Amino acid sequence: MPEPLISLRDFTFRYPTQESATLTDINLRIDAGEKVAIVGPSGCGKSTLVKVLNSLAFHQDDGVVEAGSVRVAGVDPARAEIVEVSRRVGTVLQNSADQFVGLTVAEDIAFSLENQRVAQRDMREAVTKAARQVGIADFLASSPQALSGGQKQRVAMAGVLVDDVDILLFDEPLAMLDPASGRAAVELIDRLNRELGKTVIIVEHRLEDVLHCPVDRVVLMNSGRIIADMTPDELVASGLLEENGIRPPLHAAALRYAGVHLRASMHPSNAAHTVLSEEDVARVRGWVGEPVSAPSIAADAVAAVEVRDLTVAYEGNGDQPDNRVLEQLSATIPAGQMVSIVGSNGAGKSTLARALAGFEKPREGTVLIGGEDAARWSLAEQAAHVGFVLQEPGQMLSQPRVWEEVALGLKARGVEAERSREIIRHVLTVCGLWPYRSWPISALSHGQKKRLTIAAMLALGPTVLILDEPTAGQDFRHYTEFMEFIRGLNRAGTTVLLITHDMHLALEYTQRCLVMSHGKIIADAAPARVLTDPAVTARADLVPTGLYTYAQRYGFDAEQLVRRFLQVDRAKHGGTAGDDPARVEEGAAGVNDVVPNGGAQGTATADRGASSRGADSTGVDGLDGKEAAQRG
Repeated sequence: MPEPLISLRDFTFRYPTQESATLTDINLRIDAGEKVAIVGPSGCGKSTLVKVLNSLAFHQDDGVVEAGSVRVAGVDPARAEIVEVSRRVGTVLQNSADQFVGLTVAEDIAFSLENQRVAQRDMREAVTKAARQVGIADFLASSPQALSGGQKQRVAMAGVLVDDVDILLFDEPLAMLDPASGRAAVELIDRLNRELGKTVIIVEHRLEDVLHCPVDRVVLMNSGRIIADMTPDELVASGLLEENGIRPPLHAAALRYAGVHLRASMHPSNAAHTVLSEEDVARVRGWVGEPVSAPSIAADAVAAVEVRDLTVAYEGNGDQPDNRVLEQLSATIPAGQMVSIVGSNGAGKSTLARALAGFEKPREGTVLIGGEDAARWSLAEQAAHVGFVLQEPGQMLSQPRVWEEVALGLKARGVEAERSREIIRHVLTVCGLWPYRSWPISALSHGQKKRLTIAAMLALGPTVLILDEPTAGQDFRHYTEFMEFIRGLNRAGTTVLLITHDMHLALEYTQRCLVMSHGKIIADAAPARVLTDPAVTARADLVPTGLYTYAQRYGFDAEQLVRRFLQVDRAKHGGTAGDDPARVEEGAAGVNDVVPNGGAQGTATADRGASSRGADSTGVDGLDGKEAAQRG
């Protein structure tokens, strides 16, 4: 048997700042040409394993090998120079833009070759070849930052392919992409594996999307150890995904809910290939036929948000015409709804959110918040009504400690000290952050930081909360905990708009789905209806789930199948994962009584940032920092 391309034997690894090992007793063999997916809950060691393979764990983090051995393409990454390892291993990060160094696509792809002093003629040939391999050759003169998410990822791929590496590592390649771009990325990765013979390792939470194309094996990790190393069919059938907090493909979960016993021989990892017996089909058909109450999305008498003939345009340069991002768009969102806004990158979702929050002024049309024309408000006044939470919490947090972050906006608004303390105590309790009130923000987890950004917004009393990609990059447990928390806020009266590429989120948590394409709303209906309409999904670059595939293959009613699945799945997960919804609702109840809407006295997110230097930093609840830390 030939030597493996990647080999870890009894490997244990520790970061120098930690007492315990991050990876323990890892035994893993990957042969040349294999395609392997690595899954596991957040913090399980997936990213550390990737950094071991590309040597960053040793050269960037000064990690320590406590036991065992590791070999990658014939070298020991703990001992070899990072340049030597990079010629064998190419890594594509979750956010491809983080890897760009060139002003044009061609310059960026050529960066590694320039460092190696490759002759210019040979460099041009290599860059063109790599660009063609990923389908980006027509954009060599473009700025990489001006490209779409999927195109940026292809530039990053070309940047590592130009070195003719043996191994391609993909760290969360789908997190920043819309469904259609994500599927195209999976298909491109598959082609690089099949046609170029590249060994591929994919770390990803969206397992169902990864399994759209064949994968040789799936490695399941938890607590720094390898729990399973199986074929996709074996792993999906085993139940180990669910036991370790990983969401299985929806179609596989649906079969289990219907009473079908999953076996690897059924090929349950991909809905297009799953083989059901006549008995299984009859069982599923009977399960689908059970009564399901359709959610009501009838308009309420009170509209939290209404846009009428909204047009937002950016001025063109020179002879270039204005770019109309939104054109004659109209929609009404009743108070208390939770609505998903979906569509491809560039469809206008974020521009709509920015217009609702006051960051973009309409060229034409009207934005009404709570029945009032937002054009009459200043940015500060509009932000008092609409809270806009960005995808990355680091872009919104500016203070050193939790209490100070929430206090910042209230101080800018001029709220007196006693009232401010009452509001801060309430919103931190609602957001589950009261025990951490004196903590440094840097010590919080990613999910806690996201909750802190929401707490800072809730303190200003908005009636509408907009969240941009709220669950991107989160494992199923953290995803569920966070969304149950948001559901509690919604049930307590906050109108919630979710901008998302995650069709599972839209299905599970929103009563209504606005589908955008080219600056227009092309569908407005319950998510189960939207995502089983092939005409809508095709126009908006959405990808139906495996549930729709089952319905097409076996003649089930697609919308009814999705509704039945959601009914059972919500009953199974809704009250058990993460925060108890009843507890969250109890904490959230009355939030608008404690934090009344500021109206004309409100303050904008921009004001919160501008006043950061003047924030009160006297500690928690009037305590000095030391006493607060002791009590916190």
